[in-house]
Amino acid sequence: MKRIIILSTILFAFLNCSVIEKPEFVGVENIKVLESTSAYITFTADALFINPNIIRGKLQTDDIKVYINDREMAKVSVESFNVPAKKEFSIPLKAQVPTDSVFNDNNLSGLIGTFLTKKLKVQYKGDINYKILGFSHIYAVDETEDVKIK
Repeated sequence: MKRIIILSTILFAFLNCSVIEKPEFVGVENIKVLESTSAYITFTADALFINPNIIRGKLQTDDIKVYINDREMAKVSVESFNVPAKKEFSIPLKAQVPTDSVFNDNNLSGLIGTFLTKKLKVQYKGDINYKILGFSHIYAVDETEDVKIK
């Protein structure tokens, strides 16, 4: 009888500590120009998540690319991120784009449009990978926003 009670207690504790569901990807927001110099334009954004689990995990963002005026310009540079348990959290996404690649002769129509409107069409596109205890899930990111430049 004692063995059944001990086994039930261990099984109950193990089942309650398991991963309930994957973290929910809310979206990407706050896309903006952080810094603009003659050499680089630095863009930032926040990828928002909600983790309902009591177990932490890791997110990797190696596969996110930044498109400006529909042309691939950079990759997001972020270390792997530790996911907090039972929390809403955001991952900062940062990319540096060489200014001359945005404003070059090959992109003349985008260049003229940018000077007239003072805006760039910035798109974050790619995958965020969530890993925990041998389980993984991929979140597709595809967010576009018009960003004012100075």
